[in-house]
Amino acid sequence: MKRLIQKRLGHSIFAVLLFMGVVTLFSSFTQDDDSRKKILKVYNWADYIDEDLLTEFPVWYKEQTGEDVEVVYQVFDLTEVMYTKIALGNEDYDLVCPSQYVIERMMKNDMLLPINTNFGSTENYIKNLSPFLTERMDDFSAPGKKAGDYMVPYMWGTSGILYNTNLISKSEVESWSCLWDEKNKGKILMKDHYWDVYNMVAIYSYYPDIVSGKRTLYDVSNAHTDEDIAMVEKNLKALKPNLAGWEADFGKEMMTKGEIWMSYNWSGDAVWSIEEAALVNVSLDYVVPREGSNLWFDGWVIPKYAGNVKAASYFLNYLCRPDVVLRNMEVSGYTSAVATPEILEAQIDSTLTETVNLSYFFGPGNDSLKVNPIQYPDSSVVSRCMLLHDFLDKNDAILEMWSRAKGDNMNKGMGYFIGAFILLLVGWLIYRKVKK
Repeated sequence: MKRLIQKRLGHSIFAVLLFMGVVTLFSSFTQDDDSRKKILKVYNWADYIDEDLLTEFPVWYKEQTGEDVEVVYQVFDLTEVMYTKIALGNEDYDLVCPSQYVIERMMKNDMLLPINTNFGSTENYIKNLSPFLTERMDDFSAPGKKAGDYMVPYMWGTSGILYNTNLISKSEVESWSCLWDEKNKGKILMKDHYWDVYNMVAIYSYYPDIVSGKRTLYDVSNAHTDEDIAMVEKNLKALKPNLAGWEADFGKEMMTKGEIWMSYNWSGDAVWSIEEAALVNVSLDYVVPREGSNLWFDGWVIPKYAGNVKAASYFLNYLCRPDVVLRNMEVSGYTSAVATPEILEAQIDSTLTETVNLSYFFGPGNDSLKVNPIQYPDSSVVSRCMLLHDFLDKNDAILEMWSRAKGDNMNKGMGYFIGAFILLLVGWLIYRKVKK
């Protein structure tokens, strides 16, 4: 779920024309299959892996299989850009790393290949994944397809409030209501990500119903009725005047400089921000408000147009190796889905005074551990967080609501203009490709 931003791509007529253009383009040329088997194409979020591993993996892969491979690594910033590339088949990436709700959509749309975990004499490190996540993957399955066969969880975390402890008290941010408090006007940054924010506003709006037992947290987070969407829109519009802005990724830097009092944040980015801010004597902390929030995980999948499925499967196995896991956690600030004694030992911090119950993640007997509670939230925090599903048939309605609430509606004439411009650009690219 790393820095995920959803953008609507225009009108349906433009989408159809764009699809036709792409199909024409890719029917005009073929690839050299033999050379492609020596390349592994990986598509990931920025700052989400120790990039030294990209040169070390080919050495390990050669040792395990006797085969050569070169990693071609690219990063994306927009979920819809990634998703559209995979959906239209105009890229043959071997691995991509979306969040669970996008994986759910990809499975339902038959966009993925199953992962082969038969590694011969090579140890299967994928078995190191915590049951906390693997037992929940079935919820994202598609008819006839078990999600656990198609994804490998990578990093996971929560969403909450990152705040400046010198400017606002912990008691204030322990409820989402602080975002609607006029005294914080102009001091709040909000993620420009409708999937997360919709859930936060819905939980805040219907918290009395959750407390009374009238509705469950799962229902509030995943029902998406017309009445729910209208309520979220109403409260999102009421929240907007308090915001200093909407951000995709720059919010954590502003927080480290003390320019903003609080921001809606993901736990991994909060860890990074707190560490960076401490270097310039800015004190930040992170909290998951009492009403509840969303729990998320990003996972690796193999798109159906992948050109090197074998190397992709081995790369996933490699990423679950404990020493590799620790390096990726150090670089990203996020929490791995792998739960081995080596990982736990590396996270113990004897200087901490408070303990957290992590028996849900590391197993029985781990109910009083001194670890970073932002990276590894206590079981009491996890119990009020919910894994979210895709919006499915409500996606368009929620996107339209999001646009209205933010006030960034694009008029129809401008929409057609942009659609026509992009179509012309696609046509030009097709012409150049055919000419070659």
